[in-house]
Amino acid sequence: MPPSASVHSDDPDDLLVDYRTLDGIYDELVAPDGERRPYWRSFLDGMRSLPADEVAQHPQTALRLIRQHGVTYNVYGDPKGEQRPWELDVMPLIIPEDEWDLLERGLKQRARLMNAILADLYGPQTLIKDGVLPSALVYANPNFHLPCHGIVPPYETFLQLYAADIARSPDGRWWVFNDRTQAPSGAGYALENRVITAQCLSDLFREGRVRRLAHFFQALRENLRALSGKDDPRIVLLTPGPLNETYFEHAFLARYLGYPLVEGADLTVRDNRVYLKTIGGLQPVDVVLRRIDTEWCDPLELRPDSALGVAGLVEAARAGNVTIANALGSGLVECTALMGFLPGLCSHLLGEELVLPHIATWWCGQQSAREHVIANLDSMVVARTFQTPTLVNAEAGQVLGSALDAAERAALIERIRQRGYDYVGQEAITLSTAPAWDQGKLVARPMALRMFATALGDDYAVMPGGLTRISESNSTRAVSMQRGSGSKDTWVLSSAPVDSFSLLRPEESTPVLRRAGDDLPSRAADNMYWLGRYAERTENAMRLLRSLLTRLAEDSVQDSTANVAMQKLLYMLAHPGDVDGLMRRRGRTLSPAQIEHRIQAYLFDPAEPNGIPQLVKTVNRVASLTRDRLSLDAWRTLDQLHQEALRQRPRVWLDIGDASAILNDMLRTMSAFSGLGMENTTRTQGWRFLDMGRRMERAATMAGLLRGLLSAGDPERQGFLDRLLELADSFMTYRARYVSAPRLVPVLDLLLVDESNPRSVGFQLDALEQHAARLPRFGDALDRSPEQRQILSCQAAIRLADVRTLAQADSKGRRVELDTLLARVAGALADLSETIGRHYFSHADLGRHTEAASLRRFFEP
Repeated sequence: MPPSASVHSDDPDDLLVDYRTLDGIYDELVAPDGERRPYWRSFLDGMRSLPADEVAQHPQTALRLIRQHGVTYNVYGDPKGEQRPWELDVMPLIIPEDEWDLLERGLKQRARLMNAILADLYGPQTLIKDGVLPSALVYANPNFHLPCHGIVPPYETFLQLYAADIARSPDGRWWVFNDRTQAPSGAGYALENRVITAQCLSDLFREGRVRRLAHFFQALRENLRALSGKDDPRIVLLTPGPLNETYFEHAFLARYLGYPLVEGADLTVRDNRVYLKTIGGLQPVDVVLRRIDTEWCDPLELRPDSALGVAGLVEAARAGNVTIANALGSGLVECTALMGFLPGLCSHLLGEELVLPHIATWWCGQQSAREHVIANLDSMVVARTFQTPTLVNAEAGQVLGSALDAAERAALIERIRQRGYDYVGQEAITLSTAPAWDQGKLVARPMALRMFATALGDDYAVMPGGLTRISESNSTRAVSMQRGSGSKDTWVLSSAPVDSFSLLRPEESTPVLRRAGDDLPSRAADNMYWLGRYAERTENAMRLLRSLLTRLAEDSVQDSTANVAMQKLLYMLAHPGDVDGLMRRRGRTLSPAQIEHRIQAYLFDPAEPNGIPQLVKTVNRVASLTRDRLSLDAWRTLDQLHQEALRQRPRVWLDIGDASAILNDMLRTMSAFSGLGMENTTRTQGWRFLDMGRRMERAATMAGLLRGLLSAGDPERQGFLDRLLELADSFMTYRARYVSAPRLVPVLDLLLVDESNPRSVGFQLDALEQHAARLPRFGDALDRSPEQRQILSCQAAIRLADVRTLAQADSKGRRVELDTLLARVAGALADLSETIGRHYFSHADLGRHTEAASLRRFFEP
């Protein structure tokens, strides 16, 4: 590893000497005349003025913000797990204004050129007819989709978003080595890098006259709006789903731009129109910003085995009823072999010379190019002709000629001679390096930059920055996130003061006023509902385990009564409801050691299905599916809970005090999430389904606890009434009402019937009834919906119940009426959840059998 340079040098001149020992950093920081570049001098002077401990803290601050924001990317087959935290080096790549002007002009030209090529190849195909472009590079290209031929997007703009990967050689010249036209990724990560870096280096960022990124995203949003021809169109961002490698970016951009994040199953095509499935019915879609490759977009006309797309999407685009950005088939010009023809294409289509050069490229389908590649193989990188890398995965199949032994070299040459059209050769370039932090030192790291442009009228607007990627190794051949590389913010400097523009509509436009509506996608409603249920389930499990720990500390597990009581509470974790029946069927009593072992497993064992680690993991997974619906504070709270759970490890023995402290901390975090939901969340339909999930789970859990602990035996003597009041957080309420020790009848009234107690079953049903009344209505608006009828029938049964009668036991100590009522309540809640799912999530036809079955639970003997 080369030597490194410390920012905190006692002598400023030592800084230059240190940098001269670093080949790569020297190229970046020092101009060809030997003088330090002025913009780097200013930046490093600012860094040197900061306290050393503050500079050392910047990487930790960035990592903390990345975790709080939930910035991740997925790598398939990664042994660390599918999701990995985004890697960010807080040392930015700085580009001066004059250098940026050249890059900006070059990227605009290249975007216009790629758009013109697509317009011709999916239209008249004069480039093929005139012999400017070989037909084999079009018709043999898997990214040329014949069903898309003849589909002309609005204003003939095929590329609404274009990206190019560029690299700088050690002599300072920039080269393009990849074009991205399919569904370019990385703009959202670039924005997140900016947000985090600007917080870490706030003073340097403010004083450095760094151009802002918001103008670019404003241009993107206004361009997509203009495509629809409407003032207030419905635009959706189509994602492959949470398993995609850049799913975080999809959710982040959807939220930032204000678009619904949808999957293929959220959309449907009716009469050549695309519709979004919402809880209020089908809503027409005007523009689809796709993050799915073309071949997966439509199983009818493209790839029949695709489950990611929308059947009929191509026909809807052909009919002009929806605009797709980028246009379907636009990945055609990502072909690396096309680079060798771009100078001629630019002259032919635009009448211009290329501003930005690209890596010298030879397509081996032409004899002269094939012979050149073979003759110069040692200085070539050889790859397959039709092969496109992704943002975070390496380019599989690339071969560096100089790295081959004699046998491998001969085999490659033979393959090139036999099937030259399958191969492309490119000059093996050496990437320049940029300074990066490594344990408080500056080190040289190879870097590449992805730049972005969005259509704007008849030209393109370029993001003043981009996604800079660096390699953790010293190899200057490749940069790949798959190999553990990181990223940087990119600062484009301005000679004039920069504004603090934010993403708002122009002042002259009249905003469309909106309130909460019924346009919530059904999948989002489903996810919010289950987030509420799993969050409540996790909190209930924590409360139950805390109660068990308290009883374990107070009572002797050798006492048979205490042992049975604790065993009942344990079974409640996994099987709420008929616990007595379950214990009779199992026919054995757990020993004291087994009880402690089970408690410890529920607390710390990540393999325990109903344990805290698994429940917290599930909450985190479901929350990740609703990232575009949760506030940043809510996400941070859940991420904090997840981090707390990850820090726990299985114990050799159970420390009651330590375990209680951990549960108390987690419960405080869960309470914070609940509070944010109640006080900081707008009462949209998304919040409504989140709260419905909570109420449904709380009602089911409380009904199960009451049934499991009170339907038989002597709960007063066994201490179950105290535990129930503790679990329901209702001790203070009970003591304020009754002077006596807990008694069965008043406890039943408080936890089952009393609609003023936020933990009672009655309170949950009342809340559910209010929510159901505010949900979208179908059919006769004057008639009650199926879910309203089910809730009302359940409410009536509880309101009409006589708690004194319910508390009476027969000669065997069983409370049959209480057990029957609570069993019916549990069944009715399960039916209600199914009805809500059919009605609002899956849009399946509701059968009357569901409602009738729920009603029979209460009105039939």
